[in-house]
Amino acid sequence: MVRTLGLTQLTMIGIGAIIGAGIFSLAAAVARDVAGPAVLISFLVAGAASLCAAFAYAEFAGMVPKAGSSYTYCAAVLGEIVGWIVGWDLLLEYTAIVAVVAIGMSGYLGFLLQAVGIHLPAWALGAPGTGDGHRVDLLAVAICLGVAWLLTRGTRTSARVETVLTVIKIAIVLLVIVVGFTKVDTAHLHPFAPFGFGGAFTGAATVFFAVFGYDALSTAAEESVEARRKLPKAMMLSLAVSMVLYVLVCIVLTGMQRYSELNPNSGISSAFQSVGLSGLANVIAVGAVIGIVTVTFSFMMGASRLWYALSRDGLMPAWFGAIHPRRKVPHRATWLIGAVSAVLAGLLPINAVAELTNIGVLLAFVVVSASVLVLRYAKPHLKREFRCPGMPVVPVLGMAFSVWLMSFLQWETWVRLGGWLVVGLALYAGYGYRRTRKVMPGGSVDLDALDRMSESDEPEPAPAP
Repeated sequence: MVRTLGLTQLTMIGIGAIIGAGIFSLAAAVARDVAGPAVLISFLVAGAASLCAAFAYAEFAGMVPKAGSSYTYCAAVLGEIVGWIVGWDLLLEYTAIVAVVAIGMSGYLGFLLQAVGIHLPAWALGAPGTGDGHRVDLLAVAICLGVAWLLTRGTRTSARVETVLTVIKIAIVLLVIVVGFTKVDTAHLHPFAPFGFGGAFTGAATVFFAVFGYDALSTAAEESVEARRKLPKAMMLSLAVSMVLYVLVCIVLTGMQRYSELNPNSGISSAFQSVGLSGLANVIAVGAVIGIVTVTFSFMMGASRLWYALSRDGLMPAWFGAIHPRRKVPHRATWLIGAVSAVLAGLLPINAVAELTNIGVLLAFVVVSASVLVLRYAKPHLKREFRCPGMPVVPVLGMAFSVWLMSFLQWETWVRLGGWLVVGLALYAGYGYRRTRKVMPGGSVDLDALDRMSESDEPEPAPAP
């Protein structure tokens, strides 16, 4: 792959991954069903947990400029099998995230189509069980396949599109905040926590997937210029900007319309429509569609680069990780992820898929936080462009926060995760373990060799004889 991504593009990919369905769809669903106006607390708790893990990711990104994200980090520190479990887990979670945000975007796209008089048949409006006559979410399927096509055009081209769309999305979110505050009715904010603060914490476990886009960002390390310096900065910048916007939008959303009346499919647009701003509601719906495309882009990119890393290291067949000879992207993995996410988005409701993504990413956060803690004391000599502050308290908090949020998820979600991990262990035992001995007998990542890399993140030339 080719190093083409600078700090601005990396930050935009991070913001693109973080801001999307969390603001435009899931915030309204959580506020209506489990949190009320205390959805603000849900995002703050999720953001605090995410920040602890972000520090750990940033320290690793400053040491390991390799594709693979959590898989690579954990394999380097805790061993290949732990890395494989995390990588296999995240392969499902990233793909499921793409499905979640596509479902969220289809609600706004349907809102727009209705505004111009286009009405899809009932069978194409949602997954089975989400409404009368619903059979498949056709718009969500189209979104997944369309983003896969964009990503196979090449990293430079797709990153430029991502940057432009993210700028438009930020402008739309700022418009929502500025205009929305003029329509806030403080009476709608009472009672603040109608489901109790337990509901707000349950909401935090559900919205968590909306505040960890930097995880997918770290998979682009081998396409980043000076990755060890710029990736940590991009992670911190993208999370900081996104959290400020999330908090302000939550206040606007629950202040404009009573929480019990919020539309879980097109929350912000419906809220603006409820106060007589139908024209602006349509503009917001356009922004939501654009904004959620960027999330789909970022996580599908992350999933395909993770699959590439697993295949390169021998843990999965090399066929999946093949790089297109001209466009220099893992095109087969991208199309497969697009197809699988399209099936999930078309046939499953958004809440079920959202919980599936959260438990997997929270598990990865636990292992990455543990890894950075172990490595700080096991190999203190390694060069670190970014150092996790507050050692060992912050990584321990990251682990504790993540386990705590996992405890709020439904038991069915734990069963699905357990089943997926069992399949992964069987695949590792039957294929990956033997194959990877031939591909990289020295292990997944040689941290001491990485420490000797040049500042450009490329290997130093061999010394002259």
